[in-house]
Amino acid sequence: MRYKYGCDMRGMLSFQILWLLSKKSMHGEEIAQEIEKRRGEKPKAGTLYPALKELKENGLIKGGSKEGKIITYSLTSNGRDSLDNAIRYFCRSFGDVFAEREVSHNK
Repeated sequence: MRYKYGCDMRGMLSFQILWLLSKKSMHGEEIAQEIEKRRGEKPKAGTLYPALKELKENGLIKGGSKEGKIITYSLTSNGRDSLDNAIRYFCRSFGDVFAEREVSHNK
């Protein structure tokens, strides 16, 4: 299988959703648009909404105000704690990638 970026970059959707919701409350379409800005591809509804459902079932986000079928999501305190833990894990796992990349670009 060929990947657009040389390897499979589809992972980390839940992490990205939590990160975006840490900035402000958003509804699903807003989240999809923000992800598209960063990834260059908009997640399909069949990918995004199951992830939102799982995050909600795990108590990491909540669906607040509702306008018709549009639900605005926000982080819970457990979601903030989970995001903090995920950021620490991400930095431990990938921090050296960014550090080495920066050094090689500055040469």
